Amino acid sequence: MATYKTVESSEITLSQLMLPSHSNFSGKIHGGYLLSLMDQIAFASASKFSGSYCVTASVDRVDFLNPIEVGELVTLKASVNYVGNTSMMVGIRVDAQNIQTGIIKHCNSSYFTMIAKDESGATLPVPRLQLTSREQVMRYLKAAERISARKQRIATEPFAGDLAKALAFMASDHADVDIEALSA
Repeated sequence: MATYKTVESSEITLSQLMLPSHSNFSGKIHGGYLLSLMDQIAFASASKFSGSYCVTASVDRVDFLNPIEVGELVTLKASVNYVGNTSMMVGIRVDAQNIQTGIIKHCNSSYFTMIAKDESGATLPVPRLQLTSREQVMRYLKAAERISARKQRIATEPFAGDLAKALAFMASDHADVDIEALSA
Protein backbone atom coordinates (compact mmCIF):
# COMPACT_ATOMS: atom_id res chain seq x y z
CA MET A 1 0.00 0.00 0.00
CA ALA A 2 1.37 3.40 -1.01
CA THR A 3 2.28 5.96 1.63
CA TYR A 4 0.86 9.46 1.12
CA LYS A 5 2.27 12.67 2.52
CA THR A 6 0.93 16.21 2.30
CA VAL A 7 2.67 19.12 0.65
CA GLU A 8 2.81 20.72 4.10
CA SER A 9 5.03 17.87 5.31
CA SER A 10 7.69 19.10 2.86
CA GLU A 11 7.51 22.82 3.60
CA ILE A 12 10.73 24.54 4.63
CA THR A 13 11.46 28.22 5.22
CA LEU A 14 14.98 29.60 5.44
CA SER A 15 15.82 33.23 6.22
CA GLN A 16 19.27 34.71 6.10
CA LEU A 17 20.69 38.22 6.39
CA MET A 18 22.79 39.08 3.34
CA LEU A 19 26.32 40.09 4.28
CA PRO A 20 29.06 41.88 2.31
CA SER A 21 30.85 38.53 1.94
CA HIS A 22 27.86 37.32 -0.16
CA SER A 23 28.16 40.13 -2.70
CA ASN A 24 29.61 40.26 -6.19
CA PHE A 25 31.79 42.98 -7.74
CA SER A 26 28.81 45.30 -8.25
CA GLY A 27 27.78 45.10 -4.60
CA LYS A 28 24.69 42.93 -5.19
CA ILE A 29 24.27 39.45 -3.75
CA HIS A 30 26.09 36.94 -5.94
CA GLY A 31 23.77 34.72 -8.00
CA GLY A 32 25.93 31.70 -7.25
CA TYR A 33 25.47 32.24 -3.53
CA LEU A 34 21.70 32.43 -3.99
CA LEU A 35 21.75 29.22 -6.07
CA SER A 36 23.65 27.51 -3.25
CA LEU A 37 20.95 28.52 -0.76
CA MET A 38 18.28 27.30 -3.18
CA ASP A 39 20.01 23.93 -3.54
CA GLN A 40 20.21 23.62 0.26
CA ILE A 41 16.51 24.31 0.77
CA ALA A 42 15.53 21.99 -2.10
CA PHE A 43 17.58 19.23 -0.42
CA ALA A 44 15.94 19.92 2.96
CA SER A 45 12.41 19.92 1.52
CA ALA A 46 12.89 16.75 -0.53
CA SER A 47 14.68 14.92 2.30
CA LYS A 48 12.01 15.92 4.80
CA PHE A 49 9.29 14.65 2.46
CA SER A 50 11.00 11.42 1.38
CA GLY A 51 12.72 10.58 4.64
CA SER A 52 15.94 9.88 2.74
CA TYR A 53 19.07 11.50 1.37
CA CYS A 54 18.38 13.38 -1.87
CA VAL A 55 20.50 14.68 -4.72
CA THR A 56 19.81 17.40 -7.27
CA ALA A 57 18.99 15.96 -10.70
CA SER A 58 18.10 19.17 -12.52
CA VAL A 59 17.23 22.80 -12.06
CA ASP A 60 14.55 24.33 -14.23
CA ARG A 61 14.89 27.88 -15.47
CA VAL A 62 16.31 30.36 -12.98
CA ASP A 63 15.46 34.01 -13.55
CA PHE A 64 16.92 36.66 -11.29
CA LEU A 65 13.99 39.08 -11.21
CA ASN A 66 15.29 41.68 -8.77
CA PRO A 67 18.76 42.23 -7.33
CA ILE A 68 19.30 41.52 -3.66
CA GLU A 69 21.19 44.11 -1.64
CA VAL A 70 23.66 43.64 1.18
CA GLY A 71 21.74 44.05 4.45
CA GLU A 72 18.45 42.63 3.14
CA LEU A 73 16.81 39.63 4.77
CA VAL A 74 16.36 36.87 2.19
CA THR A 75 13.61 34.32 2.78
CA LEU A 76 13.42 31.12 0.75
CA LYS A 77 10.28 28.98 0.89
CA ALA A 78 10.23 25.48 -0.58
CA SER A 79 7.79 22.60 -0.90
CA VAL A 80 7.36 19.47 -2.98
CA ASN A 81 5.00 20.25 -5.87
CA TYR A 82 5.15 16.94 -7.76
CA VAL A 83 6.40 13.40 -7.23
CA GLY A 84 7.47 10.67 -9.60
CA ASN A 85 8.63 7.20 -8.59
CA THR A 86 11.97 8.26 -7.10
CA SER A 87 11.95 11.98 -7.87
CA MET A 88 10.35 15.10 -6.45
CA MET A 89 9.97 18.54 -7.99
CA VAL A 90 10.56 21.16 -5.33
CA GLY A 91 9.22 24.67 -5.92
CA ILE A 92 11.25 27.49 -4.41
CA ARG A 93 10.31 31.14 -3.94
CA VAL A 94 12.90 33.73 -2.94
CA ASP A 95 11.91 37.09 -1.43
CA ALA A 96 14.13 39.84 -0.05
CA GLN A 97 13.05 42.31 2.59
CA ASN A 98 14.63 45.68 3.28
CA ILE A 99 14.66 45.44 7.06
CA GLN A 100 14.68 49.24 7.45
CA THR A 101 11.62 49.97 5.28
CA GLY A 102 9.86 46.59 5.52
CA ILE A 103 9.45 46.47 1.73
CA ILE A 104 9.48 42.92 0.36
CA LYS A 105 10.36 42.10 -3.25
CA HIS A 106 10.06 38.81 -5.12
CA CYS A 107 13.54 37.97 -6.43
CA ASN A 108 13.34 34.46 -7.84
CA SER A 109 11.21 31.36 -8.34
CA SER A 110 12.67 28.08 -9.50
CA TYR A 111 12.09 24.34 -9.55
CA PHE A 112 14.63 21.71 -8.50
CA THR A 113 14.18 18.05 -9.35
CA MET A 114 15.51 15.95 -6.50
CA ILE A 115 16.13 12.18 -6.45
CA ALA A 116 15.85 10.04 -3.30
CA LYS A 117 18.86 7.79 -2.68
CA ASP A 118 19.90 5.13 -0.16
CA GLU A 119 23.31 4.77 1.51
CA SER A 120 24.73 2.88 -1.49
CA GLY A 121 23.51 5.49 -4.00
CA ALA A 122 20.60 3.45 -5.38
CA THR A 123 17.36 5.32 -6.01
CA LEU A 124 14.50 4.91 -3.56
CA PRO A 125 10.75 5.18 -4.09
CA VAL A 126 9.19 8.32 -2.61
CA PRO A 127 5.79 8.71 -0.92
CA ARG A 128 2.82 9.72 -3.03
CA LEU A 129 1.64 13.33 -2.78
CA GLN A 130 -1.64 14.21 -1.11
CA LEU A 131 -3.01 17.49 -2.50
CA THR A 132 -5.32 19.44 -0.20
CA SER A 133 -5.92 22.79 -1.96
CA ARG A 134 -6.63 24.28 -5.36
CA GLU A 135 -3.20 25.96 -5.32
CA GLN A 136 -1.47 22.62 -4.74
CA VAL A 137 -3.40 20.99 -7.60
CA MET A 138 -2.41 23.86 -9.94
CA ARG A 139 1.26 23.62 -8.89
CA TYR A 140 1.18 19.84 -9.46
CA LEU A 141 -0.31 20.25 -12.95
CA LYS A 142 2.14 23.04 -13.84
CA ALA A 143 5.02 20.78 -12.77
CA ALA A 144 3.64 17.95 -14.92
CA GLU A 145 3.54 20.37 -17.89
CA ARG A 146 7.18 21.39 -17.29
CA ILE A 147 8.25 17.74 -17.15
CA SER A 148 6.39 16.93 -20.38
CA ALA A 149 7.88 19.96 -22.16
CA ARG A 150 11.39 19.03 -20.96
CA LYS A 151 11.01 15.48 -22.26
CA GLN A 152 9.85 16.79 -25.65
CA ARG A 153 12.82 19.18 -25.89
CA ILE A 154 15.28 16.43 -25.02
CA ALA A 155 13.74 13.96 -27.47
CA THR A 156 13.78 16.26 -30.48
CA GLU A 157 16.65 17.61 -32.52
CA PRO A 158 16.20 20.90 -34.41
CA PHE A 159 14.89 20.32 -37.94
CA ALA A 160 14.74 16.58 -37.16
CA GLY A 161 18.51 16.48 -37.65
CA ASP A 162 18.34 17.69 -41.27
CA LEU A 163 21.48 19.82 -41.60
CA ALA A 164 20.47 21.29 -45.00
CA LYS A 165 17.21 22.65 -43.54
CA ALA A 166 19.04 23.90 -40.46
CA LEU A 167 21.65 25.74 -42.58
CA ALA A 168 18.95 27.27 -44.78
CA PHE A 169 17.15 28.53 -41.68
CA MET A 170 20.39 29.90 -40.23
CA ALA A 171 21.21 31.71 -43.48
CA SER A 172 17.79 33.37 -43.66
CA ASP A 173 17.02 34.14 -40.00
CA HIS A 174 20.37 34.29 -38.22
CA ALA A 175 22.71 36.44 -40.28
CA ASP A 176 24.57 37.35 -37.09
CA VAL A 177 26.17 33.88 -37.05
CA ASP A 178 29.10 32.97 -39.25
CA ILE A 179 28.96 29.31 -40.27
CA GLU A 180 32.10 27.87 -41.77
CA ALA A 181 31.60 25.75 -44.85
CA LEU A 182 29.59 22.75 -43.77
CA SER A 183 28.35 20.15 -46.14
CA ALA A 184 24.75 19.11 -45.60
